[in-house]
Amino acid sequence: MTDRFQQLLASIKPVDMSLTGAVQAHLDDLTKPQGSLGRLEEIAMKYCIATGTTKPSLSKKKVFCFAGDHGVAAEGVSAFPAEVTPQMVYNMLGGGAAINVLSRNAGADLEVVDMGVNHDFAEHPMLRRCKVKHGSANMAHGPAMSLDETLQAIMAGAELAIEAHSQGYELLATGEMGIANTTPATALYATLLDLPVEAITGRGTGIDDERLRHKIAVIERSIEVNRKSLTTPLEVLAALGGFEIAGICGLILGAASVGVPVVVDGFISSSAAVCAMKLSCKVSDYLFFSHLSNEQGHRAVMQKLGARPILDLDLRLGEGTGAAMAMQVIEASVKICNEMATFSSAGVSGKND
Repeated sequence: MTDRFQQLLASIKPVDMSLTGAVQAHLDDLTKPQGSLGRLEEIAMKYCIATGTTKPSLSKKKVFCFAGDHGVAAEGVSAFPAEVTPQMVYNMLGGGAAINVLSRNAGADLEVVDMGVNHDFAEHPMLRRCKVKHGSANMAHGPAMSLDETLQAIMAGAELAIEAHSQGYELLATGEMGIANTTPATALYATLLDLPVEAITGRGTGIDDERLRHKIAVIERSIEVNRKSLTTPLEVLAALGGFEIAGICGLILGAASVGVPVVVDGFISSSAAVCAMKLSCKVSDYLFFSHLSNEQGHRAVMQKLGARPILDLDLRLGEGTGAAMAMQVIEASVKICNEMATFSSAGVSGKND
């Protein structure tokens, strides 16, 4: 497993920045004042560079919603019990969740991935069973996952991305479902980005002030308990992460290895993206951060990364909802790039006010 993981990291190539001039010249030649489409032009540029072409294509999109349970839920850090995780997975499989609606609206296929739910699901056409274990261990008492389990989850996610690429998908999106998963996500941010726990810990499913203070204490204790296991990014992910977070990390690494851009959802998915970026500095050029989560701390994380999320709608649901919506903005930018007339084709000057 370690050899395959190292091969995956080695297969990730930097984007070809030499295309920048040609893409910019085309955007400037479109029949509009230069730069007047603002961030749509910025997004079109990034998509072209990530996919390695001046003539981008975007015909197939897919959202992967990873699910997993967390042992730290036993510490009472969530307003809901762990039993809600499989219930919400069933809701997605039945087509009734927000991500079902928004992925359909975006014209994206949806697949739910069981990475570590404490429940056994029957086969379902929308479900991919990649279960590593029936939930992570309680990180407040020791590592949430072993290194082998973490690598298994990462490689499962990577294989999903590589398979999707072989099936013609040109843009992937991440989502997640897992009660108590804002707790490991916050611990990952605090450790990998050196951010203060108290400043970035939010209310998750809607906990009150007393439970918020308790959640902060649990995160701080978890980091301290695992201090000796926090030497490398992989060890940090194993000690303080979760199976769905590791799966998303793998999806991002796998997508980068085959040149497929990934739209990252909110607070939880961004923690997986941070893990992927720490494992390979090359992946950031393949990532679109979809939205600024309403979860406390996400703004600080985005500022630390120097990232500009596409949307800011006060979302904090997860599931991939923000990513599905941002997919439509990315698709619009690609269509602008491909379908607008140019001054050159019209035989007139592109200089305008």
